[in-house]
Amino acid sequence: MTYDKKILRRAIAQFEQDKQSRAAAFAARQEKIFRELPRLKEIDSALRGTMSQVVAAALRRGTDPMPALREIRQQNLSLQRERSAILMAHGYEPDELEEKPFCMLCGDTGFREGVMCRCLRKYYARAQIRELSQMLDVGTASFESFEFKWYSPEPWPQMGISPRTNMERNYDACRDYAYQFSRRSGNLLLSGDPGLGKTFLSACIARVVSENGFSVVYDTAGHIFNQMENLKFRRDEDEETEEAVNRCMACDLLIMDDLGTEMTTTFVQSALYQIVNGRLLSGKQTIINTNLTPEEIGRRYSPQILSRLEGEYEILPFFGEDIRRQKRQIN
Repeated sequence: MTYDKKILRRAIAQFEQDKQSRAAAFAARQEKIFRELPRLKEIDSALRGTMSQVVAAALRRGTDPMPALREIRQQNLSLQRERSAILMAHGYEPDELEEKPFCMLCGDTGFREGVMCRCLRKYYARAQIRELSQMLDVGTASFESFEFKWYSPEPWPQMGISPRTNMERNYDACRDYAYQFSRRSGNLLLSGDPGLGKTFLSACIARVVSENGFSVVYDTAGHIFNQMENLKFRRDEDEETEEAVNRCMACDLLIMDDLGTEMTTTFVQSALYQIVNGRLLSGKQTIINTNLTPEEIGRRYSPQILSRLEGEYEILPFFGEDIRRQKRQIN
């Protein structure tokens, strides 16, 4: 699983901020109880006396520290029992003054045995969804809210099936792809006219895959190609541009939208092949949304690119009446 450095920095920053907020809240709660019950503050001070000081003193005297340690331990147990009794007598939980980690698995470090803990992965997923939501409707898009009523149940000319039957197949394919996503999931090419749900289903996939902890990058084809061109010809020395291009190549799932709306140049043809072929070779998954048919892709970009897409991508055709136009007519 690949983690986007930009998103990970944001996730860790929020993780640390929340941890500090919890510590501050605990300190304030502790101070409030100490003001209410001064004896508990005396007990807390006594419990903070370290056994290491007892051991050090015994060693300096050349005596066995164990008797002193046993005595300290018994005193501490007695103080702890007294503390619990006082707390319970005043309506508090017996462990009210014990600061416990929010995550018991990693102790609020974010990592466990060198691997990111699931608590930090949740922060990563939320940070990534916020990032994706700047360009994609990830926040509200969900498979549960998808509506088939906009797709006609009548057979579509020359297609042999109705738009609704076709969308039911596409929906199932996208939903299975999202919930079963892994490094072996393959790739999708969503092809069809505007306003038929390609971007919406892509947003649904992005949301589920993000929530499962994978790195997802969404961008338009034109913007990706522009960044790659700026980087190649050094028109843009900004490190963010280089990082953005690297994110597109290294993320677990790249969703490239609106392929075919950009100006097609020799560089764009080369860049598209680099993305498609490079991500295939590195075992990274890609979803491409386009208004072009596969045949139009072959003519516009190259037969080699079409061959890679037909051989390595599941092609999902979209057809029917523009949903946005239907909604405008109703309103």
